[in-house]
This record gives sequence, structure tokens and C-alpha cells, in this order.
Amino acid sequence: MAPAIHIQRERLTDFIEVHLFFLLHHRLVSNARLQPIEDRKGNRHNHHKPENSCRHVPHASALTQRFELLLPQHGPLCIAPRVNPDSAPVHLQLARPVVLIGMMGVGKSTVGKRLAQRLHVPFVDADHEIETAAGMTIPEIFERFGEEQFRDGERRVIARLIDGRPKIIATGGGAFMHPKTRELILTSAVSVWINAAIDTLAERVKRRDNRPLLAGKDPATVLRELAAVRDPVYALAPIHVTSRTAPHEATVDAIMEKLKCLS
Repeated sequence: MAPAIHIQRERLTDFIEVHLFFLLHHRLVSNARLQPIEDRKGNRHNHHKPENSCRHVPHASALTQRFELLLPQHGPLCIAPRVNPDSAPVHLQLARPVVLIGMMGVGKSTVGKRLAQRLHVPFVDADHEIETAAGMTIPEIFERFGEEQFRDGERRVIARLIDGRPKIIATGGGAFMHPKTRELILTSAVSVWINAAIDTLAERVKRRDNRPLLAGKDPATVLRELAAVRDPVYALAPIHVTSRTAPHEATVDAIMEKLKCLS
């Protein structure tokens, strides 16, 4: 598979215009309807000329302008080739830990396990590590010590997990909101924001009753309020993917493509 390409917007636009020029030229030549040429005496020759070859063919610059509307306005573009499911798998070597962030119910743990299998690296669930270190469940930690103490313990556990060795780390929904935890993740790991629609999240979180922030509340309302505050912070992550109602493998595929683009 070809490697990912980093290219500036201006250079890509120039490339597109030149490519379209030659593409249109090829189509004009190959699609032209050719007619014999008659000289002034009425003799027919084997020479040919195109007939109505330029009719209804858009100019290359016009096509370029349409394509430019799809490009980001600033910064280099990261172009990752699509994965061909019939081709041999591409082995990606991680240089740092990959940390999955996002709202509760987005599927960080499930996606993280499958992503780790694809990359042949360990998977660690930060919430499970916190429970093991504290000797109690997260709802019990919230009830006994409060959210502030929980976040401080969470920060210390994540700092221990980000040790420079390649692995996949799934974090709790609020972990990235702690300034020190966020700085550590952004500087010492590759952060991936997995996003999803509120309705999708609300449906997923109903399956589990171990969410302290949702206790006795309407999940959709709480998730919508949390997203309004957290999404702008999650957006600081360099990789964004969307989890839909499709199988989690689709999310894993999307993350794999983005990681190849950054490698």
C-alpha cells in the first residue's frame, strides 16, 4: 500500500488542475467522433477530424474550483489511501501509546480491545486500573470520596500507564477534561476522539447501571449537557472518528487509516 502523503493545499490544487487538464484532453481525443476529410475536389482522404468534441465538456479550472470547496482552508492535508479489504494487511508500528477519549457509551473499551488486536499491542482500560488500585468500583469511589478525588486518582493512574511503550489505553469520559491529564496525553501519546450522536450514546448507556453521573437522571439530557462542555475540549485531539450504529469494526478501520496517515 502507498504511504500517506502530507501536502499543502496550494500544491494539491495545482496538481488537481494539471491532472484534470490531461484527463479532459484524453477524453476529448478518445471520445471524438471522427469523420473522413474531403478536399476541394471532393476526394475523400483517410485523415480524420473530431466532430463536436468540445460540446458540454467543463473547463478544468471550473472543476478545480468545485473540488477546492471540499478542501480544508488551513494547514497541510493528510491523505490516507483507502484500505482494500482484499489486499494483504498493512502492519503499522506504533511509536507511542494511543489514548482513546470521548463520551461515556461511545465504545472506547470495545474499540480499544479490537484496535489492540489489530496492532498486536497491549490494551489497558484506565477505569479498570483505577478500580484495581483503589480496591473498589468507580461508583463506590464517587460515593465515598467525590468526583474531585476520583479525578486526581485517575490522573495518577493514567500517568503511570503512559510510559512510552506502545499500547492502546481507553479512558473514562471525564479524564481528558483534567488539565494535567490532558497535557500529558497530548504531549506523550496519540489521542483519538471517538464521537457519536447523543441518541446513540443514550441508547448504549442504558445497558449498564455503573455510570455515577447518570444516576437517577435522564441519560439523553445529561449527555447533551456534558457534550456541550466536553466536545470542544475533545476536539483538541489530533485524530477524530465517528462511531455510528455500524459494527465497531468500522470505527477500528477508521482509526487505523488515521494512524497510518500520522505515521
